[in-house]
Amino acid sequence: MPKDTFYNLSDEKKKRIFDAAVKEFSTRPFSEASLNKIVKSAGIPWGSFYQYFNDKEDIYLYMLEEIGKEKQKIFPYTQDLNPDVDIFETVIRRTKESFEFGRIRPEYTKIGMLMEIDNSQFINKLRSEGAEKYIKIIERDKQRGLIKPDIDSELVMEMIFTFGLDWYFRCGFDENKYLKKLNDVIKIIKEGIVNTQQ
Repeated sequence: MPKDTFYNLSDEKKKRIFDAAVKEFSTRPFSEASLNKIVKSAGIPWGSFYQYFNDKEDIYLYMLEEIGKEKQKIFPYTQDLNPDVDIFETVIRRTKESFEFGRIRPEYTKIGMLMEIDNSQFINKLRSEGAEKYIKIIERDKQRGLIKPDIDSELVMEMIFTFGLDWYFRCGFDENKYLKKLNDVIKIIKEGIVNTQQ
């Protein structure tokens, strides 16, 4: 995260640095992004960058934190969602929210999509931390008797996330088409494909 010297900057300068990070990280995956381009776009000397941040990971985490704050301001109602909804309803609601946020800030959606195709150790760790929140919901749903106790929670999330990334591209970013497919996949996961009527 930023050093104390960064927080002493004017709001205008902090915004320039944030905007430069968004511009670069929405254009290239983290592993390919250039600090040089961020520094140049922000209009700050190289030495100043290291007075504000330790490295590229630092500014990336700062950017994600600021995006998260902005999302909470735009969607304050999401904090009031019923915490007892199951994992499937949670995924659908969060997906709808992501589409809505993407219409307002398409560059943030690009950052998220580039995260999904980046296999650097740093991004893999961030993805794992994000998935862990959903895995905990699945584990909670197991305890509530909503999901079979022997189900592999991590595998369920991998199935949903893998589908999500693949079909987001296949649907040509068509929100309605994508949500229909997501609901169909969730129905199959919930109900299975074996005919138990025979």
